[in-house]
Amino acid sequence: MARVPEFFLVGAPKAGTTALWRLLDAHPEVWMSPVKEPNYFALEVREENFEAGLRRRMERERRSLRKYLDAPVLGKRAGGIVREWEDYLRLFAGAGDRKAAGEASVCYLWSATAAELIAEKIPRAKILILLRDPAERAFSEYLQGVSNGSVRWSFREQIERNLREKSGKISVHFPFLELGLYAGQVGRYRERFGKNVWIGFYDDFRERPAEVFAEICRFVGVSDDVPADFTRRHNEAEPPRFADVGWMKRSGVWDRAARLMPPKARPVVRKALTRAPGTVRMGARDRATLVDFYREDIGKLEEMVGRSLKGWLRVE
Repeated sequence: MARVPEFFLVGAPKAGTTALWRLLDAHPEVWMSPVKEPNYFALEVREENFEAGLRRRMERERRSLRKYLDAPVLGKRAGGIVREWEDYLRLFAGAGDRKAAGEASVCYLWSATAAELIAEKIPRAKILILLRDPAERAFSEYLQGVSNGSVRWSFREQIERNLREKSGKISVHFPFLELGLYAGQVGRYRERFGKNVWIGFYDDFRERPAEVFAEICRFVGVSDDVPADFTRRHNEAEPPRFADVGWMKRSGVWDRAARLMPPKARPVVRKALTRAPGTVRMGARDRATLVDFYREDIGKLEEMVGRSLKGWLRVE
């Protein structure tokens, strides 16, 4: 019989999920889908549901993914939209006798369809959820967009664009704030998977990574005593000092220029053109807006998980 994943890392985006995916991928008893974020169970994440401006890019991604899936050996790939069950099963064909197989698609937490569809196919699946202060999560996503050139406006404008969004089409500003409305999202998984849902928090994972990772290993049924590198940082945004730097990254000019540059000069140029991770902060006015936006949902989540989240309500 074909192997299917026993566990899913479903989100939230920008809450430490890439770091956790890499740790699990390096575990000798775990097989992780070679495609990070195959998105199979999220029916919302389909080409036809993206805004028109992204369709050409999605078409290129579709052709690239098809070529990848038809290859005899599947290497690591950052993402893709895997629509067919047979293609999805290919992602786990190499799992062999590993104790656990899993995948990480962080849109699954937000998706209204993923929890039910996972339950239909794999009713005993184990679900991993990492949550982060939703205002900080949104700001981190914004900084990533600025860094890669997909966003070229202020954080306030990003918030307002999201609040004005009515089409429901996926874009750089939707879903954005919706990704932090955790209470209903967590509730969907708890309703369908009960005790097979593990809920963790970004701050705990950042401050005590070895302890949290060991807990996750025990939850998915693999050894919690394996070497792991907790020093690496992943997907840390480097906001550009100048607007055109983002365009350079998105168009490929940045990478081409780096290849032509002497290796010793690259970090000097990078430092001159970008800001170090963690040096750009959210403004107090923007934070107050988001705290008001999320306040009710945070209260519901507190009751659900039995943990004080008052830190998420601070206004600085």
